[in-house]
Amino acid sequence: MIIDLNADLGEGFGIWRLGDDLALLDVVTSANVACGFHAGDPVTIRRTCAAAIDRGVTIGAQVSYRDLAHFGRREMEVEPEELCAEVLYQLAAVDGIARAMGGRVSYVKPHGALYNRIVRDPVQAAAVIDAVADYDPSLPVLTLPGSAVHAVAAAEGVPTVCEAFADRAYTPSGTLVPRREAGSVIHAVDEVAARAVRMAVAQTVKSADGGDVPVAARSICVHGDTPDAVRLAQAVRDSLLEAGVVLQAFA
Repeated sequence: MIIDLNADLGEGFGIWRLGDDLALLDVVTSANVACGFHAGDPVTIRRTCAAAIDRGVTIGAQVSYRDLAHFGRREMEVEPEELCAEVLYQLAAVDGIARAMGGRVSYVKPHGALYNRIVRDPVQAAAVIDAVADYDPSLPVLTLPGSAVHAVAAAEGVPTVCEAFADRAYTPSGTLVPRREAGSVIHAVDEVAARAVRMAVAQTVKSADGGDVPVAARSICVHGDTPDAVRLAQAVRDSLLEAGVVLQAFA
């Protein structure tokens, strides 16, 4: 059993800081670096990329709607050409900084509302995949199992990788419970760690209504902006290793 452990990092902006990126980089195998549209700025991107490279952590570009005010968690109607250009802009910016630091962007993960929108919307999914294909079609895109992204990406020769969320509640259909609903984010450390092990070993997770949902995932996400994020991520890592899971980046 081989699993990647990823987290959203570099989500500070200016004098505002969110999470403990350096501590999380000692735990995860892949870092989803904010590209400046939902969070992050050039200095934060540079520091995060440099720290990830120093630790041998794989860098991914976490592209988003242009929505700093709402942290990229507000669904938006964006014309496909504009969305494609904005994703391309973000990807090129972070990859350029990562290369200057001695690394590179190795995958793409949409953030927040864009992530959830393209799970079900093939038009916006195509705009995101078009941007990846224009920049580097070998870059894999992280998405949910059953996402519309898989078919769209396959048509353009862009690889996809399935991921699961240890600290997010699931609907019976396998999508994430919207954050506006109570219980959408799980904070109990022991529960999150146990869910991660079940995802890796049994490839299932309990949905919000108690049923089993299949999650055949190569990567498991823990969020860096939740309370006790470092302790939670460390518990997930320790539990996976104790269960015999090998932690290794997918890209």
